Amino acid sequence: MNTPETAMVLAAGLGTRMRPLTNDRPKALVEVGGRALIDHVFDRLVGAGVTRAVVNVHAFADLLEAHVQRRRDLEIIISDERARLMETGGGVRQARALLGDNPIVVCNIDSVWDEPAGSAIRRLAEGFDPERMAARLMLAPMDMQLGYEGEGDFFMDERGALSFRDKMPYAPWAYMGAQIVDPRIVDGEPLEAFSFTRVWRRLAQQGALHGAPLGGFWMHVGDPRARAEAEARLAAAARA
Repeated sequence: MNTPETAMVLAAGLGTRMRPLTNDRPKALVEVGGRALIDHVFDRLVGAGVTRAVVNVHAFADLLEAHVQRRRDLEIIISDERARLMETGGGVRQARALLGDNPIVVCNIDSVWDEPAGSAIRRLAEGFDPERMAARLMLAPMDMQLGYEGEGDFFMDERGALSFRDKMPYAPWAYMGAQIVDPRIVDGEPLEAFSFTRVWRRLAQQGALHGAPLGGFWMHVGDPRARAEAEARLAAAARA
C-alpha cells in the first residue's frame, strides 16, 4: 500500500527519565543535534509522504502546541490529554475520532534514526497488507541501536509475523517506535489509560501482528545519557 496520509504522534509523555532536561519543557521539545525530538519525527513522516499528524499533548501542553503549529509542511491536529494522560494505546483510543478508518502511522517521539536505504516508513507501508495484518511494527536489530536497555522485544518468522520475547532471555528485535496500524484495532478498547502492548498481544494471538526491519541505525533518546550519545553519533555522521 501507499504511505498513509495520517499519522498519530505520541507526544504526551511526562519525560521523567529525561530530567532535568524536561524540567521546563515536554520531552518532545528536548533537542538532539539542534532539532526538537518531535521535529525529527515530523521530518521522517513528511519524507515518507504523510500530510496530516494528530499530536497528543499533556505536559507543558501550551508550549508543545505552539511549537508544532509552526510546521507548514503538515496539517497538525491536537488531541488534548491535559486532563488525563492516556499512555500509548489510550492516546490512540482517545484520538480515534480524528484518525479515520484507513491505516495510519503511529510514532513515538523519543526515536531518531538514519535511513541509508531511503524512507523506512515508506518501506514499512509498502509491505503492509491489510488482508493479513492489523499492525506492522518497525524493528531494529539489537546490534544496530543505542539507548535501548532491554533484551529485545520480539521474534520474527520468515513471513514477518511477530511473537513476544516473554520469558525468553533474549530476542533479536526491538520495537523502535514506529508502526502502521488499522486504527479500528482500538475500537473495542475502553476509554482509559493503557499501553499499546495490550493490543499487540491480542493481535499476535490472531497472527495479525507483523514486523519489518528498520534498515538503518536506531537511537532511542530516552534519557540525558542517550541524548548525548545520539548527539555524538549525529555529529560524527555530519563530519563524515
